[in-house]
Amino acid sequence: MIQMKKNTFPKNKYNHSLKRQMTIVFVVTLALSILALWLINSLFLEKFYIKNKQASLMTVYDRIVAGVNNKELKTEDFELEMRRYASTYNVSLVILKQTRSRLEIVDIYSNEPSAEIVKEAEYYIMGIAGIDSVITKTDDLLVVTRTDMKTSFEYIEMWGVLSEELVFLMRTPVESIRESTEIANRFLLYVGLSSMVVSGIIIYFITRSISKPILELASISERMADMDFDVKYNGKARNEVGLLGNNINRLSESLESTIGELKEANIELQKDNEQKTKIDEMRKEFISNVSHELKTPIALIQGYSEGLKEGINEEEERDYYCDVIMDEASRMNVMVKKLMTLNQLEFGYYEPSPVTFDILDLIRSNVSSAEILTKQAGIETTVPEGSCFVFADEFMIEEVLNNLLSNARNHCESEGQKRIDVSLKMQENRVRVGVFNTGRPIPDESLEHIWEKFYKVDKARTRAYGGSGVGLSIVKAIMDAHGQGYGVSNLDGGVLFWFTLQTAETKELF
Repeated sequence: MIQMKKNTFPKNKYNHSLKRQMTIVFVVTLALSILALWLINSLFLEKFYIKNKQASLMTVYDRIVAGVNNKELKTEDFELEMRRYASTYNVSLVILKQTRSRLEIVDIYSNEPSAEIVKEAEYYIMGIAGIDSVITKTDDLLVVTRTDMKTSFEYIEMWGVLSEELVFLMRTPVESIRESTEIANRFLLYVGLSSMVVSGIIIYFITRSISKPILELASISERMADMDFDVKYNGKARNEVGLLGNNINRLSESLESTIGELKEANIELQKDNEQKTKIDEMRKEFISNVSHELKTPIALIQGYSEGLKEGINEEEERDYYCDVIMDEASRMNVMVKKLMTLNQLEFGYYEPSPVTFDILDLIRSNVSSAEILTKQAGIETTVPEGSCFVFADEFMIEEVLNNLLSNARNHCESEGQKRIDVSLKMQENRVRVGVFNTGRPIPDESLEHIWEKFYKVDKARTRAYGGSGVGLSIVKAIMDAHGQGYGVSNLDGGVLFWFTLQTAETKELF
Protein backbone atom coordinates (compact mmCIF):
# COMPACT_ATOMS: atom_id res chain seq x y z
CA MET A 1 0.00 0.00 0.00
CA ILE A 2 1.24 3.45 -0.85
CA GLN A 3 1.93 5.62 2.17
CA MET A 4 0.49 9.13 1.75
CA LYS A 5 2.48 12.05 3.11
CA LYS A 6 0.96 14.24 5.73
CA ASN A 7 -0.45 17.50 4.41
CA THR A 8 2.21 20.07 5.16
CA PHE A 9 0.14 23.04 3.96
CA PRO A 10 -0.65 25.37 6.89
CA LYS A 11 -4.20 25.05 8.18
CA ASN A 12 -4.16 28.13 10.36
CA LYS A 13 -5.39 31.52 9.25
CA TYR A 14 -3.94 32.47 5.87
CA ASN A 15 -1.82 35.56 5.63
CA HIS A 16 -2.69 35.76 1.91
CA SER A 17 -6.38 34.92 2.03
CA LEU A 18 -8.23 34.97 -1.27
CA LYS A 19 -11.13 36.96 0.16
CA ARG A 20 -8.71 39.54 1.55
CA GLN A 21 -6.93 39.84 -1.81
CA MET A 22 -10.16 40.23 -3.76
CA THR A 23 -11.53 42.79 -1.30
CA ILE A 24 -8.36 44.92 -1.48
CA VAL A 25 -8.23 44.73 -5.29
CA PHE A 26 -11.87 45.73 -5.63
CA VAL A 27 -11.65 48.64 -3.19
CA VAL A 28 -8.41 49.94 -4.74
CA THR A 29 -9.90 49.67 -8.22
CA LEU A 30 -13.00 51.57 -7.13
CA ALA A 31 -10.85 54.26 -5.48
CA LEU A 32 -8.74 54.67 -8.62
CA SER A 33 -11.88 54.89 -10.76
CA ILE A 34 -13.33 57.63 -8.55
CA LEU A 35 -10.01 59.49 -8.60
CA ALA A 36 -9.86 59.23 -12.39
CA LEU A 37 -13.42 60.59 -12.68
CA TRP A 38 -12.53 63.47 -10.35
CA LEU A 39 -9.45 64.36 -12.41
CA ILE A 40 -11.34 64.14 -15.69
CA ASN A 41 -14.08 66.33 -14.21
CA SER A 42 -11.57 68.92 -13.03
CA LEU A 43 -9.45 69.01 -16.17
CA PHE A 44 -11.90 68.55 -19.03
CA LEU A 45 -15.45 69.44 -17.95
CA GLU A 46 -14.95 73.16 -18.47
CA LYS A 47 -13.36 72.62 -21.90
CA PHE A 48 -16.21 70.32 -22.89
CA TYR A 49 -18.73 72.89 -21.71
CA ILE A 50 -17.08 75.66 -23.76
CA LYS A 51 -17.00 73.40 -26.81
CA ASN A 52 -20.69 72.66 -26.36
CA LYS A 53 -21.49 76.36 -25.96
CA GLN A 54 -19.59 77.13 -29.17
CA ALA A 55 -21.65 74.51 -30.99
CA SER A 56 -24.84 76.11 -29.64
CA LEU A 57 -23.75 79.53 -30.92
CA MET A 58 -22.99 78.03 -34.35
CA THR A 59 -26.49 76.53 -34.46
CA VAL A 60 -28.05 79.92 -33.82
CA TYR A 61 -25.64 81.59 -36.28
CA ASP A 62 -26.56 79.18 -39.06
CA ARG A 63 -30.25 79.92 -38.51
CA ILE A 64 -29.64 83.68 -38.56
CA VAL A 65 -27.71 83.43 -41.85
CA ALA A 66 -30.55 81.38 -43.33
CA GLY A 67 -33.06 83.95 -42.07
CA VAL A 68 -31.11 86.82 -43.65
CA ASN A 69 -30.72 84.99 -46.96
CA ASN A 70 -34.42 84.10 -47.03
CA LYS A 71 -35.48 87.62 -45.85
CA GLU A 72 -37.21 86.21 -42.77
CA LEU A 73 -36.09 88.94 -40.37
CA LYS A 74 -38.99 90.60 -38.57
CA THR A 75 -41.31 87.71 -39.41
CA GLU A 76 -43.30 86.24 -36.56
CA ASP A 77 -41.97 82.68 -37.07
CA PHE A 78 -38.36 83.80 -37.16
CA GLU A 79 -38.68 85.91 -34.00
CA LEU A 80 -40.41 83.07 -32.19
CA GLU A 81 -37.64 80.68 -33.19
CA MET A 82 -34.94 83.12 -32.07
CA ARG A 83 -36.62 83.55 -28.67
CA ARG A 84 -36.71 79.79 -28.30
CA TYR A 85 -33.00 79.53 -29.15
CA ALA A 86 -32.13 82.34 -26.72
CA SER A 87 -34.04 80.63 -23.93
CA THR A 88 -32.80 77.11 -24.66
CA TYR A 89 -29.12 77.96 -25.05
CA ASN A 90 -29.06 80.95 -22.63
CA VAL A 91 -27.90 83.19 -25.48
CA SER A 92 -28.13 86.97 -25.77
CA LEU A 93 -28.44 88.08 -29.41
CA VAL A 94 -28.59 91.45 -31.15
CA ILE A 95 -28.75 92.11 -34.89
CA LEU A 96 -27.69 95.64 -35.83
CA LYS A 97 -27.84 97.75 -38.96
CA GLN A 98 -24.83 99.96 -39.59
CA THR A 99 -25.46 103.45 -40.87
CA ARG A 100 -23.02 106.31 -41.24
CA SER A 101 -24.27 108.09 -38.18
CA ARG A 102 -25.26 105.32 -35.77
CA LEU A 103 -26.25 101.69 -35.16
CA GLU A 104 -29.89 100.70 -35.42
CA ILE A 105 -31.25 97.63 -33.62
CA VAL A 106 -32.92 95.29 -36.10
CA ASP A 107 -33.67 92.45 -33.66
CA ILE A 108 -32.68 91.77 -30.09
CA TYR A 109 -33.29 88.69 -27.98
CA SER A 110 -31.68 89.03 -24.58
CA ASN A 111 -32.24 88.83 -20.85
CA GLU A 112 -29.66 91.58 -20.46
CA PRO A 113 -30.37 95.31 -20.82
CA SER A 114 -30.45 96.31 -24.50
CA ALA A 115 -27.98 99.13 -23.96
CA GLU A 116 -25.39 96.78 -22.49
CA ILE A 117 -25.30 94.30 -25.38
CA VAL A 118 -25.44 97.10 -27.98
CA LYS A 119 -22.49 98.72 -26.24
CA GLU A 120 -20.61 95.43 -26.45
CA ALA A 121 -21.28 95.37 -30.19
CA GLU A 122 -19.94 98.93 -30.50
CA TYR A 123 -16.71 97.84 -28.82
CA TYR A 124 -16.20 95.26 -31.56
CA ILE A 125 -16.92 97.78 -34.31
CA MET A 126 -14.43 100.22 -32.80
CA GLY A 127 -11.89 97.42 -32.25
CA ILE A 128 -11.54 98.02 -28.50
CA ALA A 129 -13.20 94.85 -27.19
CA GLY A 130 -11.00 93.27 -24.50
CA ILE A 131 -10.62 89.71 -25.85
CA ASP A 132 -9.20 86.99 -23.58
CA SER A 133 -8.64 84.32 -26.24
CA VAL A 134 -9.73 83.57 -29.82
CA ILE A 135 -11.57 80.29 -30.39
CA THR A 136 -12.48 80.64 -34.08
CA LYS A 137 -11.74 83.33 -36.65
CA THR A 138 -12.88 83.63 -40.29
CA ASP A 139 -13.46 86.53 -42.68
CA ASP A 140 -17.07 86.99 -41.49
CA LEU A 141 -16.98 85.43 -38.02
CA LEU A 142 -15.08 85.78 -34.75
CA VAL A 143 -15.61 83.54 -31.71
CA VAL A 144 -13.77 84.56 -28.51
CA THR A 145 -13.80 84.31 -24.76
CA ARG A 146 -14.14 87.68 -23.06
CA THR A 147 -14.46 88.92 -19.49
CA ASP A 148 -17.01 91.64 -18.80
CA MET A 149 -15.17 94.52 -17.11
CA LYS A 150 -18.15 95.54 -14.95
CA THR A 151 -19.42 92.17 -13.74
CA SER A 152 -16.16 90.20 -14.12
CA PHE A 153 -18.24 87.41 -15.68
CA GLU A 154 -16.67 85.38 -18.49
CA TYR A 155 -18.56 84.99 -21.77
CA ILE A 156 -18.22 83.18 -25.08
CA GLU A 157 -18.99 85.86 -27.67
CA MET A 158 -19.60 85.50 -31.41
CA TRP A 159 -19.26 88.63 -33.54
CA GLY A 160 -19.78 88.68 -37.30
CA VAL A 161 -21.07 90.29 -40.48
CA LEU A 162 -24.33 89.10 -42.03
CA SER A 163 -24.40 91.45 -45.03
CA GLU A 164 -23.05 94.81 -46.14
CA GLU A 165 -25.30 96.56 -43.60
CA LEU A 166 -26.09 93.93 -40.97
CA VAL A 167 -23.83 92.81 -38.13
CA PHE A 168 -24.61 90.70 -35.08
CA LEU A 169 -23.33 89.85 -31.61
CA MET A 170 -24.18 86.75 -29.58
CA ARG A 171 -22.85 85.83 -26.19
CA THR A 172 -23.47 83.24 -23.50
CA PRO A 173 -22.01 83.09 -19.95
CA VAL A 174 -19.56 80.36 -18.93
CA GLU A 175 -18.70 81.51 -15.43
CA SER A 176 -21.17 79.16 -13.74
CA ILE A 177 -19.41 76.04 -15.01
CA ARG A 178 -16.54 76.46 -12.54
CA GLU A 179 -18.91 76.45 -9.59
CA SER A 180 -20.77 73.49 -11.13
CA THR A 181 -17.49 71.60 -11.46
CA GLU A 182 -16.60 72.15 -7.80
CA ILE A 183 -20.05 71.03 -6.67
CA ALA A 184 -19.88 67.94 -8.92
CA ASN A 185 -16.44 67.02 -7.56
CA ARG A 186 -17.55 67.36 -3.94
CA PHE A 187 -20.64 65.26 -4.63
CA LEU A 188 -18.50 62.66 -6.43
CA LEU A 189 -16.14 62.52 -3.45
CA TYR A 190 -18.95 61.96 -0.94
CA VAL A 191 -20.66 59.33 -3.08
CA GLY A 192 -17.33 57.64 -3.86
CA LEU A 193 -16.28 57.30 -0.23
CA SER A 194 -19.69 55.91 0.71
CA SER A 195 -19.56 53.47 -2.24
CA MET A 196 -16.09 52.28 -1.24
CA VAL A 197 -17.22 51.46 2.30
CA VAL A 198 -20.43 49.72 1.25
CA SER A 199 -18.78 47.90 -1.66
CA GLY A 200 -15.88 46.75 0.52
CA ILE A 201 -18.32 45.14 2.98
CA ILE A 202 -20.32 43.50 0.17
CA ILE A 203 -17.24 42.14 -1.65
CA TYR A 204 -15.87 40.76 1.62
CA PHE A 205 -18.95 38.58 2.12
CA ILE A 206 -19.03 37.59 -1.56
CA THR A 207 -15.38 36.47 -1.57
CA ARG A 208 -15.92 34.57 1.65
CA SER A 209 -18.72 32.64 -0.01
CA ILE A 210 -16.40 31.91 -2.98
CA SER A 211 -13.51 30.65 -0.85
CA LYS A 212 -15.74 28.36 1.22
CA PRO A 213 -16.54 25.89 -1.64
CA ILE A 214 -12.85 25.89 -2.65
CA LEU A 215 -11.94 24.71 0.84
CA GLU A 216 -14.66 22.06 0.58
CA LEU A 217 -13.19 20.84 -2.72
CA ALA A 218 -9.78 20.64 -1.06
CA SER A 219 -11.24 18.44 1.65
CA ILE A 220 -12.92 16.24 -1.01
CA SER A 221 -9.65 15.88 -2.95
CA GLU A 222 -8.01 14.30 0.11
CA ARG A 223 -10.64 11.54 0.05
CA MET A 224 -10.13 11.00 -3.72
CA ALA A 225 -6.38 10.29 -3.47
CA ASP A 226 -6.83 6.65 -4.67
CA MET A 227 -8.74 7.60 -7.88
CA ASP A 228 -7.32 7.84 -11.41
CA PHE A 229 -6.12 11.42 -11.94
CA ASP A 230 -3.07 12.80 -13.69
CA VAL A 231 -2.76 16.41 -12.62
CA LYS A 232 -0.11 18.65 -11.12
CA TYR A 233 -0.50 21.96 -9.35
CA ASN A 234 2.39 24.33 -10.02
CA GLY A 235 1.02 27.52 -8.52
CA LYS A 236 2.88 29.43 -5.80
CA ALA A 237 -0.15 31.05 -4.17
CA ARG A 238 -0.57 30.30 -0.48
CA ASN A 239 -4.33 30.64 -0.24
CA GLU A 240 -7.34 28.33 -0.55
CA VAL A 241 -6.45 27.48 -4.15
CA GLY A 242 -2.95 26.61 -3.02
CA LEU A 243 -4.35 24.15 -0.47
CA LEU A 244 -6.46 22.49 -3.18
CA GLY A 245 -3.44 22.26 -5.50
CA ASN A 246 -1.33 20.65 -2.76
CA ASN A 247 -3.92 17.92 -2.22
CA ILE A 248 -4.23 17.27 -5.97
CA ASN A 249 -0.45 16.96 -6.24
CA ARG A 250 -0.43 14.33 -3.51
CA LEU A 251 -3.15 12.48 -5.38
CA SER A 252 -1.31 12.59 -8.74
CA GLU A 253 1.96 11.42 -7.13
CA SER A 254 0.29 8.24 -5.80
CA LEU A 255 -0.81 7.29 -9.35
CA GLU A 256 2.17 8.61 -11.32
CA SER A 257 3.99 5.29 -11.81
CA THR A 258 1.02 3.23 -13.04
CA ILE A 259 -0.64 5.99 -15.09
CA GLY A 260 2.74 6.92 -16.63
CA GLU A 261 3.32 3.39 -17.91
CA LEU A 262 -0.19 3.22 -19.32
CA LYS A 263 0.26 6.56 -21.10
CA GLU A 264 3.53 5.46 -22.69
CA ALA A 265 1.97 2.23 -23.91
CA ASN A 266 -1.02 4.16 -25.26
CA ILE A 267 1.22 6.65 -27.10
CA GLU A 268 3.21 3.84 -28.72
CA LEU A 269 0.00 2.12 -29.79
CA GLN A 270 -1.32 5.36 -31.24
CA LYS A 271 1.92 5.91 -33.16
CA ASP A 272 1.75 2.37 -34.56
CA ASN A 273 -1.85 2.92 -35.66
CA GLU A 274 -1.02 6.26 -37.28
CA GLN A 275 1.97 4.70 -39.05
CA LYS A 276 -0.15 1.85 -40.34
CA THR A 277 -2.86 4.24 -41.53
CA LYS A 278 -0.28 6.43 -43.26
CA ILE A 279 1.29 3.43 -44.99
CA ASP A 280 -2.11 2.22 -46.20
CA GLU A 281 -3.05 5.66 -47.54
CA MET A 282 0.29 6.10 -49.32
CA ARG A 283 0.04 2.59 -50.79
CA LYS A 284 -3.43 3.33 -52.14
CA GLU A 285 -2.31 6.68 -53.53
CA PHE A 286 0.80 5.14 -55.11
CA ILE A 287 -1.17 2.36 -56.79
CA SER A 288 -3.79 4.84 -58.01
CA ASN A 289 -1.15 7.21 -59.44
CA VAL A 290 0.86 4.44 -61.12
CA SER A 291 -2.29 2.89 -62.59
CA HIS A 292 -3.40 6.24 -63.99
CA GLU A 293 -0.04 7.26 -65.45
CA LEU A 294 0.83 3.84 -66.92
CA LYS A 295 -2.54 3.36 -68.57
CA THR A 296 -1.62 5.30 -71.73
CA PRO A 297 1.87 3.84 -72.37
CA ILE A 298 0.63 0.29 -71.72
CA ALA A 299 -2.20 0.84 -74.19
CA LEU A 300 0.28 2.10 -76.79
CA ILE A 301 2.65 -0.82 -76.26
CA GLN A 302 -0.25 -3.26 -76.54
CA GLY A 303 -1.57 -1.63 -79.70
CA TYR A 304 1.78 -1.49 -81.49
CA SER A 305 2.66 -5.03 -80.35
CA GLU A 306 -0.58 -6.31 -81.88
CA GLY A 307 0.32 -4.47 -85.05
CA LEU A 308 3.68 -6.25 -85.20
CA LYS A 309 2.03 -9.60 -84.53
CA GLU A 310 -0.38 -9.12 -87.40
CA GLY A 311 2.68 -9.02 -89.68
CA ILE A 312 3.63 -5.64 -91.03
CA ASN A 313 5.50 -6.12 -94.29
CA GLU A 314 7.13 -2.71 -94.57
CA GLU A 315 10.50 -2.65 -92.78
CA GLU A 316 10.29 1.10 -92.09
CA GLU A 317 6.88 0.71 -90.47
CA ARG A 318 8.13 -2.22 -88.33
CA ASP A 319 11.04 -0.09 -87.13
CA TYR A 320 8.64 2.74 -86.23
CA TYR A 321 6.44 0.35 -84.23
CA CYS A 322 9.47 -1.00 -82.36
CA ASP A 323 10.73 2.53 -81.64
CA VAL A 324 7.36 3.49 -80.15
CA ILE A 325 7.31 0.37 -77.96
CA MET A 326 10.88 1.05 -76.76
CA ASP A 327 10.14 4.74 -76.05
CA GLU A 328 7.01 3.95 -74.06
CA ALA A 329 8.79 1.20 -72.10
CA SER A 330 11.64 3.62 -71.29
CA ARG A 331 9.15 6.30 -70.24
CA MET A 332 7.40 3.81 -67.92
CA ASN A 333 10.75 2.78 -66.42
CA VAL A 334 11.72 6.41 -65.67
CA MET A 335 8.26 7.17 -64.30
CA VAL A 336 8.24 4.18 -61.95
CA LYS A 337 11.75 5.02 -60.65
CA LYS A 338 10.75 8.62 -59.96
CA LEU A 339 7.52 7.54 -58.29
CA MET A 340 9.44 5.16 -56.04
CA THR A 341 11.90 7.93 -55.15
CA LEU A 342 9.10 10.41 -54.42
CA ASN A 343 7.17 7.86 -52.38
CA GLN A 344 10.20 7.10 -50.22
CA LEU A 345 10.95 10.80 -49.73
CA GLU A 346 7.39 11.61 -48.68
CA PHE A 347 7.26 8.66 -46.32
CA GLY A 348 10.53 9.65 -44.70
CA TYR A 349 12.67 6.68 -45.75
CA TYR A 350 15.28 9.11 -47.10
CA GLU A 351 16.57 11.43 -44.39
CA PRO A 352 19.05 14.13 -45.46
CA SER A 353 22.68 13.36 -44.63
CA PRO A 354 24.19 16.85 -44.82
CA VAL A 355 27.81 17.41 -45.77
CA THR A 356 29.79 20.44 -46.85
CA PHE A 357 30.26 20.71 -50.62
CA ASP A 358 30.69 23.31 -53.38
CA ILE A 359 27.28 23.92 -54.94
CA LEU A 360 28.80 25.74 -57.94
CA ASP A 361 31.06 22.78 -58.66
CA LEU A 362 28.01 20.49 -58.57
CA ILE A 363 26.12 22.80 -60.93
CA ARG A 364 29.01 22.97 -63.40
CA SER A 365 29.30 19.16 -63.34
CA ASN A 366 25.60 18.77 -64.09
CA VAL A 367 25.67 21.36 -66.89
CA SER A 368 28.75 19.74 -68.41
CA SER A 369 27.19 16.26 -68.46
CA ALA A 370 24.16 17.60 -70.35
CA GLU A 371 26.20 19.80 -72.71
CA ILE A 372 25.44 17.68 -75.75
CA LEU A 373 21.69 18.04 -75.13
CA THR A 374 21.85 21.82 -74.74
CA LYS A 375 23.97 22.18 -77.90
CA GLN A 376 21.52 20.07 -79.91
CA ALA A 377 18.71 22.34 -78.70
CA GLY A 378 20.74 25.50 -79.45
CA ILE A 379 20.69 26.64 -75.81
CA GLU A 380 23.37 28.80 -74.22
CA THR A 381 23.94 28.03 -70.50
CA THR A 382 25.68 30.39 -68.05
CA VAL A 383 26.95 29.46 -64.56
CA PRO A 384 28.60 31.84 -62.04
CA GLU A 385 32.34 31.57 -61.49
CA GLY A 386 34.00 30.84 -58.17
CA SER A 387 32.97 28.64 -55.25
CA CYS A 388 30.12 28.57 -52.73
CA PHE A 389 30.14 25.95 -50.00
CA VAL A 390 26.82 24.78 -48.58
CA PHE A 391 25.71 22.28 -45.95
CA ALA A 392 23.15 19.80 -47.31
CA ASP A 393 22.68 16.27 -48.68
CA GLU A 394 24.77 16.36 -51.85
CA PHE A 395 22.98 13.42 -53.50
CA MET A 396 19.52 14.93 -52.92
CA ILE A 397 20.59 18.40 -54.10
CA GLU A 398 22.06 16.84 -57.25
CA GLU A 399 18.61 15.33 -57.89
CA VAL A 400 17.05 18.78 -57.43
CA LEU A 401 19.49 20.33 -59.93
CA ASN A 402 18.91 17.51 -62.44
CA ASN A 403 15.16 18.05 -62.33
CA LEU A 404 15.30 21.86 -62.54
CA LEU A 405 17.92 21.96 -65.33
CA SER A 406 16.09 19.24 -67.27
CA ASN A 407 12.84 21.16 -66.85
CA ALA A 408 14.60 24.34 -68.07
CA ARG A 409 15.97 22.58 -71.19
CA ASN A 410 12.60 21.09 -72.07
CA HIS A 411 10.80 24.45 -71.83
CA CYS A 412 13.50 26.76 -73.19
CA GLU A 413 12.15 28.85 -76.07
CA SER A 414 13.01 32.17 -77.63
CA GLU A 415 12.70 34.02 -80.90
CA GLY A 416 16.37 35.00 -80.43
CA GLN A 417 19.01 33.19 -78.41
CA LYS A 418 17.64 30.43 -76.19
CA ARG A 419 19.26 30.76 -72.78
CA ILE A 420 19.51 29.07 -69.37
CA ASP A 421 21.04 31.20 -66.58
CA VAL A 422 22.03 29.72 -63.21
CA SER A 423 22.39 32.37 -60.49
CA LEU A 424 23.40 32.53 -56.81
CA LYS A 425 22.24 35.16 -54.33
CA MET A 426 23.38 35.38 -50.70
CA GLN A 427 20.65 35.88 -48.08
CA GLU A 428 22.14 36.19 -44.58
CA ASN A 429 23.04 32.59 -43.60
CA ARG A 430 21.57 31.08 -46.78
CA VAL A 431 22.22 31.10 -50.51
CA ARG A 432 19.44 31.17 -53.11
CA VAL A 433 20.09 29.12 -56.26
CA GLY A 434 18.08 30.22 -59.30
CA VAL A 435 17.56 28.45 -62.66
CA PHE A 436 16.16 30.79 -65.34
CA ASN A 437 15.16 29.76 -68.85
CA THR A 438 13.80 31.85 -71.68
CA GLY A 439 10.34 30.83 -72.81
CA ARG A 440 6.64 31.22 -72.27
CA PRO A 441 5.45 32.15 -68.76
CA ILE A 442 3.55 29.66 -66.63
CA PRO A 443 -0.18 30.56 -66.46
CA ASP A 444 -1.11 32.19 -63.15
CA GLU A 445 -3.72 29.53 -62.41
CA SER A 446 -1.04 26.82 -62.74
CA LEU A 447 1.64 28.38 -60.50
CA GLU A 448 0.23 26.95 -57.26
CA HIS A 449 -0.26 23.45 -58.77
CA ILE A 450 3.04 22.75 -60.55
CA TRP A 451 4.52 21.13 -57.42
CA GLU A 452 1.74 18.54 -57.32
CA LYS A 453 2.36 15.02 -58.56
CA PHE A 454 1.43 14.45 -62.22
CA TYR A 455 0.30 18.04 -62.74
CA LYS A 456 1.18 19.14 -66.27
CA VAL A 457 0.64 22.65 -67.61
CA ASP A 458 0.76 21.46 -71.25
CA LYS A 459 0.06 17.70 -71.38
CA ALA A 460 0.80 17.36 -75.10
CA ARG A 461 4.13 19.17 -74.80
CA THR A 462 5.10 17.21 -71.68
CA ARG A 463 4.49 13.92 -73.42
CA ALA A 464 6.49 15.05 -76.47
CA TYR A 465 9.72 15.28 -74.46
CA GLY A 466 8.92 12.34 -72.18
CA GLY A 467 8.05 14.23 -69.00
CA SER A 468 6.44 12.32 -66.14
CA GLY A 469 4.99 15.20 -64.12
CA VAL A 470 6.88 14.01 -61.02
CA GLY A 471 10.17 15.94 -61.20
CA LEU A 472 8.99 19.12 -59.48
CA SER A 473 7.22 17.05 -56.81
CA ILE A 474 10.60 15.44 -56.05
CA VAL A 475 12.13 18.92 -55.78
CA LYS A 476 9.42 19.93 -53.31
CA ALA A 477 9.86 16.76 -51.20
CA ILE A 478 13.67 17.16 -51.02
CA MET A 479 13.51 20.84 -50.06
CA ASP A 480 10.83 20.13 -47.45
CA ALA A 481 13.10 17.40 -46.01
CA HIS A 482 15.89 20.01 -45.75
CA GLY A 483 13.54 22.60 -44.24
CA GLN A 484 14.49 25.07 -47.00
CA GLY A 485 12.49 27.32 -49.32
CA TYR A 486 11.70 26.91 -53.00
CA GLY A 487 9.50 28.60 -55.57
CA VAL A 488 8.87 29.80 -59.10
CA SER A 489 8.34 33.24 -60.67
CA ASN A 490 7.40 34.48 -64.12
CA LEU A 491 9.97 37.05 -65.22
CA ASP A 492 10.32 39.21 -68.31
CA GLY A 493 11.15 36.80 -71.13
CA GLY A 494 11.12 33.57 -69.15
CA VAL A 495 10.61 31.59 -65.94
CA LEU A 496 12.79 31.39 -62.79
CA PHE A 497 12.79 28.36 -60.47
CA TRP A 498 14.72 28.76 -57.20
CA PHE A 499 15.59 27.03 -53.92
CA THR A 500 17.64 27.93 -50.85
CA LEU A 501 20.47 26.12 -49.08
CA GLN A 502 22.26 26.70 -45.81
CA THR A 503 25.81 27.99 -46.12
CA ALA A 504 28.61 25.89 -44.64
CA GLU A 505 29.45 28.60 -42.08
CA THR A 506 26.04 28.15 -40.40
CA LYS A 507 25.74 24.35 -40.58
CA GLU A 508 25.17 24.15 -36.82
CA LEU A 509 21.71 25.64 -37.46
CA PHE A 510 20.67 22.65 -39.59
